[in-house]
Amino acid sequence: MRSYALELIEKGKRIDERKFDEYRKIEVIPDYVKNAEGSAFVRFGNTKIIAGVKMELSVPFSDTPDEGTLMVSAEFTPLASPDFEAGPPREDATEFARIIDRGVRESEMIDLKKLCITPGEKGWGVCVDLHIINNDGNLVDCGALAAVVALLTAKMPKLKDDKIDRSGFEGPLPVSQKPVTVTVCKVGQNFLLDPNIQEEEVVDARLSVAVREDGRICAMQKQGPGGLTMKDIDTIIDMVMKKSEELRKFMAVGKTKAK
Repeated sequence: MRSYALELIEKGKRIDERKFDEYRKIEVIPDYVKNAEGSAFVRFGNTKIIAGVKMELSVPFSDTPDEGTLMVSAEFTPLASPDFEAGPPREDATEFARIIDRGVRESEMIDLKKLCITPGEKGWGVCVDLHIINNDGNLVDCGALAAVVALLTAKMPKLKDDKIDRSGFEGPLPVSQKPVTVTVCKVGQNFLLDPNIQEEEVVDARLSVAVREDGRICAMQKQGPGGLTMKDIDTIIDMVMKKSEELRKFMAVGKTKAK
């Protein structure tokens, strides 16, 4: 299958007959987990991820004493792929979480200063947990969209006697940006979006780019053994800017599907 996928790409084709810049069917369901402060189910083809947001009390970091905290974690379970193993988080799971964390953090999506309760002592901690239900390629774009939609649905629990009261909410999480992450893969001299698991095996290099609504690039992460020239990066950025608007429409509240 690896050689077949590569042969098709070299001929300008793909296994599922999509165009190189075409996503698989995308489905987004906000508020998917009712016991979380915020959540979302996102599907890119057969890749499925659930993101959940929990709010906890935390101690601000020493270099940002007047801000709340953000943490993104991911779990790669054997249920999602035969390549995943039970046990402590793997290196690729940690990198996956860091890419998504960086896109949210560097975009300044959340106004962390509004999450400070007592400077240097107490603040709200935003915990985003990503659960891979099925891995059929392009986990980063799927997971990033799930994380952002979950944060957009998140609500702030009430505080009662310095303890969290989850029976009610103060209001929505203070959000000011909606970052979109688009990953472009290079295979030979071709560039493509949203690879399935077979196509990922032949990718030379990939670049994940997070873009804010105002068009500002806020984070980039290169993966894969192959190199990228400046011309390659220019081509990738052009694709990212175009396709980020296509993904952004899936951030609307309510169930959203695309062909």
